[in-house]
Amino acid sequence: MSSTVKNNLYQQLFFSNRLYMGLGANILLFIISFFVPGLFNVAILIFVVLLVLLVLDMILLVLRPANIFQAVRTASPRFSNGDENDVVVACTNRYPFPVSATLVEELPFQFQDRNFAMKAKLGAGEAYEFRYKLRPVERGVYHFGYTYIFVQSALGIVNRRFVFNTEQDVQVYPSFQQLRHFSLYSYMNRLNEIGVHKRRVIGHSMEFDHIKPYTKGDDVRMLNWKATARSGNLMVNNYVEEKSQQVYCVIDKGRTMKMPFDGLTLLDYAINASLVFSNVALGKGDRAGLVTYNEGAVEVLPASNKKVQLNKILELLYSQETQWKESDLEALSVQLRSHLSQRSLLILFTNFESMSSLQRQLPYLRRLAKYHLVLVVFFENTELKRITEQEAVDVEAIYKQTIAQKFAYDKKLIVKELAKYGIMSLLSTPEHLTLNVVNKYLELKARTLI
Repeated sequence: MSSTVKNNLYQQLFFSNRLYMGLGANILLFIISFFVPGLFNVAILIFVVLLVLLVLDMILLVLRPANIFQAVRTASPRFSNGDENDVVVACTNRYPFPVSATLVEELPFQFQDRNFAMKAKLGAGEAYEFRYKLRPVERGVYHFGYTYIFVQSALGIVNRRFVFNTEQDVQVYPSFQQLRHFSLYSYMNRLNEIGVHKRRVIGHSMEFDHIKPYTKGDDVRMLNWKATARSGNLMVNNYVEEKSQQVYCVIDKGRTMKMPFDGLTLLDYAINASLVFSNVALGKGDRAGLVTYNEGAVEVLPASNKKVQLNKILELLYSQETQWKESDLEALSVQLRSHLSQRSLLILFTNFESMSSLQRQLPYLRRLAKYHLVLVVFFENTELKRITEQEAVDVEAIYKQTIAQKFAYDKKLIVKELAKYGIMSLLSTPEHLTLNVVNKYLELKARTLI
């Protein structure tokens, strides 16, 4: 609950533009009356009327108890990074007449919004809710300050300011709204509507489930001849996906992940995708883990399929920050060699902008691929793609297009270079990263590569 901050009359009282405009017109009328004496009495009359209205408005608005107008802000203690989050300010007008209210909020400095204001009209004794949405683009603690309500009567001469102590700290976590979105569609069996494709299993795993009658479309190689002979009908072996496989999201926190896109850094896109992917992997019965690395340290959360694992991953992702130095992939390969004794799927979120940057890291990627199934996820530069699709109208535009096409071509060469050494890769735009990673994982499961 918020409390009203008590102020003296001087701090509560603000004159409206309507009063200043009326006084300005009155002064102009006094000036004209020097040349037209008959207007002097009219100017005096207007001045007296303004004074009467001012006093009356002050009596109506200001000379009332401090709790005659109430406001309470309601915001979740956790915001979802990169998503729209709802904030509600509930107001109650206890004046015996209608008022106009203007809401001014002390928003966290991270939003850089200094002109935030909302207006509404409230009837006598009416309750009203101001609703607005905020989209944070970085993780961390956000501090909300006081709530200010400026109230006007129908006269519109005076504004009374009410100040409410609604200070609140909100923690911005990785996109749990996206996580809920995927979970809801998965529960409703409608994942295909948001772009997750079901994959038909090619071949089979070695985990036997049961024997069932043959139906059209079943793999004839799975026929169980002994069961067929006993029953007199064609019977096939049914297998299920192997579970309890180790899958790790490996996140690069180096300077290459500092690049922004639509307000979020590439690191935040990787973090949001890792959270959703971990939930999908846990739902498939696999053990999900997390690895983060930068220039000086490698942090490992061991893979597990316990119920608390997703919360552990969420808390670890919340505290990650990019560094300005290049990450040490050699140290990562050494650390994972000692920490991971079982062959695992490593989904490595990083970024390569040129072949030279790949060549520096390729020996360490090959070392990781020797012991694990590695999927390198890096990002398509959508700004360069936009430049290449524009029509060139002058020499400068042609030059920019040529450079952009060269960088785009390098991305395709990187995919081919990784494939040459048996390392899988996924080139994705930031906004489609989560969908592409989940689909790739389901494809690997269908191909029984993990």
